[in-house]
Amino acid sequence: MAASTTDACDGNYSCETASQTLQWINAIVDFIKPYSFLMNAHVVNFFKDRLWEYVDKEWIDCLLEEPVQNLLQIPSGAVQDHWPASLKKFVLTLRSLVFPREQADLQPVFPGLDTTSLNSVLTQGMNPKKKHEIEVLSAVVDSVANSMRAHTIIDVGAGQGYLAQVLSFHYQQSVVAIDASSHHGRVTDARAKRIMKHYASQMRKSETGKRSLIIPKTITCHVMSIDMLKSLTSSERLEDNIIKQDYDNYNPKLQQSSRGADNDTSVVLAGLHACGDLSVMMLKTFMDCKEVKAVVSIGCCYNLLSEEDFDHVESQYGFPMSHGVKSAGLLLGKSLRDLACQSAERWRCLDTDAGVHNFELHAFRAAFQMILSKYYPEVLTTSPSIGRQGKALRRLQQKGIPDSLLCNRYKDHTQSKMEGNCPSINPTKLETGDPGEAASLFDEDSHKGSECYGIKNVDKYSLFQKYSQSGLCRLGLKPLQDIYFKEIWKEVEPFLELIGPYWSLRAAFGPLLETYLLLDRLLFLQEQGSSIESVMLPIFDPELSPRNVAIIAKKI
Repeated sequence: MAASTTDACDGNYSCETASQTLQWINAIVDFIKPYSFLMNAHVVNFFKDRLWEYVDKEWIDCLLEEPVQNLLQIPSGAVQDHWPASLKKFVLTLRSLVFPREQADLQPVFPGLDTTSLNSVLTQGMNPKKKHEIEVLSAVVDSVANSMRAHTIIDVGAGQGYLAQVLSFHYQQSVVAIDASSHHGRVTDARAKRIMKHYASQMRKSETGKRSLIIPKTITCHVMSIDMLKSLTSSERLEDNIIKQDYDNYNPKLQQSSRGADNDTSVVLAGLHACGDLSVMMLKTFMDCKEVKAVVSIGCCYNLLSEEDFDHVESQYGFPMSHGVKSAGLLLGKSLRDLACQSAERWRCLDTDAGVHNFELHAFRAAFQMILSKYYPEVLTTSPSIGRQGKALRRLQQKGIPDSLLCNRYKDHTQSKMEGNCPSINPTKLETGDPGEAASLFDEDSHKGSECYGIKNVDKYSLFQKYSQSGLCRLGLKPLQDIYFKEIWKEVEPFLELIGPYWSLRAAFGPLLETYLLLDRLLFLQEQGSSIESVMLPIFDPELSPRNVAIIAKKI
């Protein structure tokens, strides 16, 4: 596996060696420290704390005149000639520090790599995004496993087993699929059996029936941990037949004592979007377990990472990993880890209407925060989450429900919840979501020919009131008789246009913070010395799969 040099736009930063990676990390730290007021801000408090006043007024005034599409390009580093010089410098410098996301040419790194289009039997149930990811990643993992002469590939956080099954049936690799969900294990087994029937039938027809089929094994590990991964990878070589185990009462020490001293198992760990700390566990297991010869890790869900000094963990945490980042002295916290989930590609691919919807929904949520602050101040101490309001309505719209019925359908839904019992929910916070997922409360026709962010003021107020009523219900709060929604709306209405420019500037830090997190993981591997060969590559098309950076390491 060849080492890589990465030029980040005009910054010419490289992560080929530990010293170069650390230099890049320090450049990021130096750049972002003055902007902590913007990164650490919560957009839900936009109106309550008048957050726009903390940003250069010249920048805000300039961006207020920009069309929505130009705002959506800011996280990608696009600037306009007429912008203030300081604003252009900010956007371009920030972007120069971001790890590039254009899909890499994998042939120089993996000579002879064969990325083939998979048949419809193997891709059943996959959407185009998942199909693209599995086709590319399975080829990469197969190449790595062959180069290391691995006996077994362990698919960590296997989900429904897509990657494991392609590696087994298409590439004839021995694979163990582990996941925390027993349901996923059952789905993986059922899907594997269907695929096996197809391949067995094809083999009989082609008179190759004596060839054995390699079927992925499924293991449910209800509590994922480094000890669990170590124990699994250190066990005797697994048989090439379907096994299923429940690790609820798994005892690593008892399992280790049953093994012989001589063990020549060679294992590759692979994970497609292994969530939060799971990607970190893979890298640490790779370093700590002699049987693991290589790792291919694509992370996601940085908001779920545990962090030193922020989360209640005794010794194991997901960030920081490297000594270099620890010495840099920049901790992130929940707000910045949330922000790292923002994708420039998702922003760039939004059309004008979707961008408008995104900004409007953030404005509604920030205005709703004003209601909580004024009428339910005790609730704010719990950092309330009300979910992505209007997502169900948007789905109805996509199914072709007439526009004239949408608001009534939403009104009826809200009233029924207010009259009955609100379900207990734990939705994802709006601020952590991708803009492409931001739900719209608005019918398409209401955007045509209207001002600002697209909706007539009277419609905006009406929808805000319904949004707020639903939000109160989701929080289990009984609406007070003296809540003056109109009063709150009049207070925030003059500043509605400011939320688009502000949120676009803040979202631009997302790819930079993700770069910081990824470089920390890469530096952790590089700090281990010359016995580890590691590389960081964008292996997917970023418009199909924005979380496309793989960290690949081998023991040499």
